[in-house]
Amino acid sequence: MIQPELFDIVELLIDLPEDHLYSGNKGAIVECYYDGNYEVEFTNNEGETLALCTLSEEQFIVVWKASTKSWLSSSEKITAIINHLPDRSQEEVLEFARSLYRR
Repeated sequence: MIQPELFDIVELLIDLPEDHLYSGNKGAIVECYYDGNYEVEFTNNEGETLALCTLSEEQFIVVWKASTKSWLSSSEKITAIINHLPDRSQEEVLEFARSLYRR
């Protein structure tokens, strides 16, 4: 699993309708807490803050690493999402991937 760090870009895996944020929205980690939570800032295209949320690692995946200044590959993002799923759902994803391969 890719360890989230300060200034990484993350993508939500969940909806936060109270903040008008939904799965797929991207934000930047602006604080890493000792309890394993992260403060994530979501902005608009002009850089204005839309929401500042405290999130756990289970609620997002890292999509851009600040330390390497690079976007994660699709396979790294898929792996990160799959690692958040229960075992049964992981098996379903595996079967789906196999069916795509057989085409």
